Amino acid sequence: MTDGIVLLDKPSGLTSFQALSAVKRALATGSVGHTGTLDRFASGLLVVMCGRSTRLSSLAENLDKDYLARVRFGTGTDTLDPEGAVVAEGPVPGRAALEAVLPAFRGELRQAPPAYSAVHVGGRRAHERARSGEVVAPAERPVRVGRLDLVSFDPPDAVLAVTCSRGTYVRSLARDIAARLGTCAHVAALRRTRVGGFGVEEAVSPDAFEPARDLMNPRELFARCPSLRMLEFDPVRAGKLEAGTPPADAWFTDPVPPDGLYGAFRSGGDIVALVERGAGRWRCRAVFPGVPP
Repeated sequence: MTDGIVLLDKPSGLTSFQALSAVKRALATGSVGHTGTLDRFASGLLVVMCGRSTRLSSLAENLDKDYLARVRFGTGTDTLDPEGAVVAEGPVPGRAALEAVLPAFRGELRQAPPAYSAVHVGGRRAHERARSGEVVAPAERPVRVGRLDLVSFDPPDAVLAVTCSRGTYVRSLARDIAARLGTCAHVAALRRTRVGGFGVEEAVSPDAFEPARDLMNPRELFARCPSLRMLEFDPVRAGKLEAGTPPADAWFTDPVPPDGLYGAFRSGGDIVALVERGAGRWRCRAVFPGVPP
């Protein structure tokens, strides 16, 4: 069995891609992908989709994430992390000044990704352009920061607890907070502690991964994440979904589900399809044929 979800605790010093190698070897498949990159210097939770579950990757990518970030004030690097070259120095703010500016960085924001990031600028990755000597200025984009709290302050370092939406760069957040305080900063350490309903305390290190123990049923993605909706069907209708036949409003005796995307499951069992309702019509976005009852 190679279909399912793996929770990995990526150590600092490995790329997210490198962290998947042990999973690929253990499952003897290349159909493995993470659902949100962690920089090499960072550690923490990678939600990994395996086999046919990779078709659910976009759902997991959109989940909110929690981080603990150690921000070092007074020193700015070109990459905004400890692996870059020091390019700026400035004063270290006091605790009261730092706490006073944090509320301005909660809620809906517009944020420019770092120059050293994977976003595309003019058809190429920003980090590729930056490393070739170009001056790179990625465009701002909307992000959301739900939580931003000061956990501890030991100058020049501040530990911040962050909850944020997909596409938020904690490195950019540290840069912008420092700029508001009239100084510079970089993220000296970063740990992802949660993705949706999954916590890093459940994760295993890449080298400790054991398929029989650590491969989770895709049902867990929907069961633990209230923002992802699920429907259950009897064996006959589940079989039709597996064959690519979309649901019909007549299948539902209760009120017809509202428009949106749903994971469709065999009653009490495994996923058989991703289905979507819009403008009064149903369609299958993906099917999972051959999943045993």
